[in-house]
Amino acid sequence: MSADLFEHEQINEQEKQIGSRKAFARLLPLLKSHVRGLLLCLFLLAGATVLSLYWPLLLKRALDVNIASGDVRGLLTTVAAIGLIQVVTIVLQYLMRVRLEIIGQDVMLSLKRRLFHHILSLDISYFDKNPVGRLMARVESDTEALRMLFTNTAVMLVGDAILVAGIYGVLFYTEWRLALPLFFGVPLIGFMVWVFHKKTTPRFLEVRKKMAEVTATLTELLHGMSIIQIFHRGAYARYKAFKANQAKFNDDAYVNISVVLFFNAVFFLEYVKIGLVLVVGPILGITYGAILMFIIYIWRSFEPIWRTSEQLSTLQKAVAGSKRIFALMSQKSRLPQPAQPRRWDRLEKGIRFENVSFSYTGDGNYALKDATFEVPVGKRVALVGVTGGGKTTVISLLLRLYDPQKGKITVDGLDIRDLASDRLRSRLALVLQDIVLFPGDVESNISLESDAISREAVIRAAQTVEADRFIRRLSGGYGTEVSEKGANFSRGERQLLSFARALAYDPDVLILDEATSSVDPETERTIQNSLKRLMEGRTSLVIAHRLSTILDADQILVIRRGEIIERGTHTELIMQDGYYSKLFHLQFKNANGVTTNA
Repeated sequence: MSADLFEHEQINEQEKQIGSRKAFARLLPLLKSHVRGLLLCLFLLAGATVLSLYWPLLLKRALDVNIASGDVRGLLTTVAAIGLIQVVTIVLQYLMRVRLEIIGQDVMLSLKRRLFHHILSLDISYFDKNPVGRLMARVESDTEALRMLFTNTAVMLVGDAILVAGIYGVLFYTEWRLALPLFFGVPLIGFMVWVFHKKTTPRFLEVRKKMAEVTATLTELLHGMSIIQIFHRGAYARYKAFKANQAKFNDDAYVNISVVLFFNAVFFLEYVKIGLVLVVGPILGITYGAILMFIIYIWRSFEPIWRTSEQLSTLQKAVAGSKRIFALMSQKSRLPQPAQPRRWDRLEKGIRFENVSFSYTGDGNYALKDATFEVPVGKRVALVGVTGGGKTTVISLLLRLYDPQKGKITVDGLDIRDLASDRLRSRLALVLQDIVLFPGDVESNISLESDAISREAVIRAAQTVEADRFIRRLSGGYGTEVSEKGANFSRGERQLLSFARALAYDPDVLILDEATSSVDPETERTIQNSLKRLMEGRTSLVIAHRLSTILDADQILVIRRGEIIERGTHTELIMQDGYYSKLFHLQFKNANGVTTNA
């Protein structure tokens, strides 16, 4: 249950070179269908910005003209105009925010679809090395960071540029001698923002990676909570969670301290500018109304800096998130699909393994070595041997979850690498020892919501494996909701549902991976009777630890340490008095140590 078992995130050098411009460039295609909406948002933003620049001028008029001359009526008119400007500005900003949020949500939905579609295209070996929590962080938190980029940052930066240009335009028009020294502070602040960006961006990337590690660790621990509690491993779980959070804290603390220092420095410059206006303004003969207007505009000129600093944080998170997303999108499946898949509709001759060798690690430590055998159509072939011998590897290779390093696997003489993987798997049905049930009702768990499987087919499949008996007793029948991991069903019932799922797809090849090891003897007898009827005339590949379940197999392959060491029927293997015979006699010893007649 250690995250250390998983491959650490690797972002290649090309992805490390992705800056803000490249991140925007890669995301721009997602915005093509929203050009009009974005232009409307820019128009609304420009209108709100221009109006917000006008009311300090009215405030100056109120002080220097209306109040100075005692014009009460004029003062009320000016105040009403300021209030009206504020109301219109708020309305324009509201309309802009709503529209931006709609665009942002739509863009992120498109990105999530592409990302999840790409994840589905990756081979199983990628998921072996990358924990669920890490992928969840990329799909959820990283795309959320990009949504904030679209809805807050991009348009706001344009609006802030308009605001700063408008402010200094008004200040220079009013009194250029005072506006000039104030303007010289802009390049200094820009330099501070640049330094802040360069120093903190790498740490933001590290924080995003550490957040994914925290999510992965918590996901693992929560999934295994029952084991942790049963074996009193609470201290271990606390240590793992603390270690992951501590690693994130170290980088997060650096970023937050940098943010505090940056904002305090900017605050200091703001008050320096206000002090300059208060000291120099009267010397230059500027009116009190103009001084107040200058102070308000100084405050307003720092608004973009605060927003830019805040949006810089969002921008950094978004760029870091985009790097992680693009790193995932750049991952290529190690199981390339053929450019022109061969046509294969159903199994007519059989399956053949030809000198197949495979290593999960690719280092020569083979889980399957030089395996050659055939599964003729309509025949039942069993794989037996001790755990870890290579039986499940055979099935994984046949389903093309992995490709062998040596040899080839053919169906009806066609190399499975020349077939579309979805077409190959559509003719194979797998029943695992570890049953996977999904949220939804019983019927959807059997059909997996395939349009090709009718309700009648679901019921027929359930009746064949005699799952229909307990399903009918449920309060909702086939519409009964399945709780997480199927916790509201017994293990035997879950096994029967997995049988029904396999049968509903009417496969050419039925693959059973120790499918009856988790059910009681009475249920096992029921299933065996149903399976015999089902497998009659159907090609079957069976992994079995209980040798009693494969006594009538057409051929038994004995696998040990990745090699096929014996093959033949049950009777032939018993007569050889080899490894299979020893396994059989060990399983059928009774309590007194007497072996049954083979």
